[in-house]
Amino acid sequence: MAHEARAQDDVAPPCLLIYDGDCRLCVATKEKLEESARADHAGVAFIPYQSEQAKRALGSLYQAGRPDMAFLVEPSGAVRQGLDAFLPLAPGLRGGRFLISLLRLPLAKRAAEWAYRMVARHRYRWFGFVRHR
Repeated sequence: MAHEARAQDDVAPPCLLIYDGDCRLCVATKEKLEESARADHAGVAFIPYQSEQAKRALGSLYQAGRPDMAFLVEPSGAVRQGLDAFLPLAPGLRGGRFLISLLRLPLAKRAAEWAYRMVARHRYRWFGFVRHR
């Protein structure tokens, strides 16, 4: 019994991918990531920005209203933001390893970050809202 309790304590809490639960694109992306989840993604929990859990996990980074980007909170407490929040998930996706290799090029990474910011800024206009029931 004591061995079983110790084994559970050794398990690291999952990373938390915090996404905008009001954004149609963000929710669809989260669902695709969950569908394609492999062993690489086993340590990721997806939670909406609008939840109390996200507010606690982000602490001082949390701001009321719409988030400007996605966040990945690692078990250590480190927080990745924007495009960098998705990079740890890329190896488990088809073409993900190629994408990671491509993003090692400085101009490609800057272009991808710019594209992420543009989509994030206009996501409600381009993709709409999620209709909550």
